[in-house]
Amino acid sequence: MGRQKLEQALQQKQAANQNLFVPYIMAGDGGLDLLEERINFLQESGASAIELGIPFSDPIADGPTIQEAGIRALANGTSLASILEFLKSTKVDRSIPIILMTYVNPIYRYGMEQFAKDCADSGVDGIIIPDVPMEEEGPIATHLKNEKIAFIRLAAMTSPEERLKEIASKSEGFLYAVAVMGTTGARSSHGDNVKSYLENLKKYSTVPVLAGFGVSTVEQAHELSSHCDGVIVGSKIVDLLHQGKNNEVKNLIQGSIQTSIHA
Repeated sequence: MGRQKLEQALQQKQAANQNLFVPYIMAGDGGLDLLEERINFLQESGASAIELGIPFSDPIADGPTIQEAGIRALANGTSLASILEFLKSTKVDRSIPIILMTYVNPIYRYGMEQFAKDCADSGVDGIIIPDVPMEEEGPIATHLKNEKIAFIRLAAMTSPEERLKEIASKSEGFLYAVAVMGTTGARSSHGDNVKSYLENLKKYSTVPVLAGFGVSTVEQAHELSSHCDGVIVGSKIVDLLHQGKNNEVKNLIQGSIQTSIHA
């Protein structure tokens, strides 16, 4: 389980000549009752792993679409504890790796050591914490390592090269390459500087490099995947699922993972 399961799952997708695709969904958006159905649907659609957002009242890295999903989830009474309990009760039926995306405040409130233990018990394979800088990650990184859970780091285009090298060297599971300046949300295009940024990260990283933030079309997924290993798509997936457009989600995933098509 944990880091090993995640890294093996990504390797299997790559061995099958697929671009990696990690959809983000907000836990509790539409109620936790809907979450198992959505996880199964994304798994069957060809997702490599699932990034599961924990709703939080001050989501500094998230744009309007994901903020609204978080508000809906909180209104449904969704909590970190209820999400972990749900994941624990459904883990025997789940084969796709699960990555939690949470801010650090709910982890501190929960208790770092207990959080790591309960994540392991719930079948969580990786953790993303966007508001913990490398200099302050020590305590939580230690607890996650003890439970063999991948601590997935984020890299930013604004970081100096030496810092990017250090982040890449520490990355587990995959390296989350933030491909825009600013918060999450669909974008019409990505800048020319993204290409060299992603290709440099590929040189530094021993795990797959996935580009996230601003990816909303098959064409963008292929353009970015031609410079790294795949993409993470959040706002577009959240929006389509909220509208009940599951077929469009499936088409986005299946079109993006094909390596024979180039934008």
